[in-house]
Amino acid sequence: MSIKKMTFLVCFLSLSFGFAQNETLFNEATELYNNGEYSAAIENYEEILENGEHSASLYFNLGNCYYKLNSIGPSIYYYEKALLLSPNNEEIKNNLRFAQNMRLDAIEEMPKTELSRIYNSIIGMFTSDQWAYLAVALVFLFVLAYMAYYFLRPANQKRAAFITSMLSLTLSAVSLLFAYLNHQQNKNDDPAIVFAKEVSVNSEPNTNSNTVFTIHEGTKVNILDKLDEWRRIRIADGQTGWLLADNIKSLKDF
Repeated sequence: MSIKKMTFLVCFLSLSFGFAQNETLFNEATELYNNGEYSAAIENYEEILENGEHSASLYFNLGNCYYKLNSIGPSIYYYEKALLLSPNNEEIKNNLRFAQNMRLDAIEEMPKTELSRIYNSIIGMFTSDQWAYLAVALVFLFVLAYMAYYFLRPANQKRAAFITSMLSLTLSAVSLLFAYLNHQQNKNDDPAIVFAKEVSVNSEPNTNSNTVFTIHEGTKVNILDKLDEWRRIRIADGQTGWLLADNIKSLKDF
């Protein structure tokens, strides 16, 4: 057997072993969760994360475990991460709302125009990758419809094939645009969850500056800027300030 084939075989066996190990850990964690052993279940789920596997179901289950332990910050953090990977999952949204009800902070969001809400709703229907996959699928449909238009003889069938091909091409371009807009939106946003029980947000990135406001565990913030161990953040009502980085955990850390 050549070295190339041996290398491929070793890689294949390693991947197979890794998938099997993660599946075993996941099943064990689910059994531990059902038995009320939430801390032990968390250890298994976190070991899967350390093995490099990330999925909405994994983060969702971690959120459930921390919710059962009344750990507000981690439960919201993992529900939010699950929602990033599966933005239309109603079960995740529902459990996230339950966890958010445990927060001390009740921050009112800045008012948005109807147009802005519609825009965010449409762009957020899918992730940027999902919009891109949809665009590729529509391109394939365009090719098939155009070939049908070329080979079909009856006028009504040719008309239907032509309309389908043009519609598919247009929707593909729209999906590609939405994928780009979603990607840019995610690129500009850097959401994080507060893990500290209570944290003072300062006007400047130093401990001697004035406290602008105080936030508590589980509050979602958006990171605007970084300076050494300090982070400039904005909360839902538009207020901004600086806090120490170890008080929050970024949702984009994978």
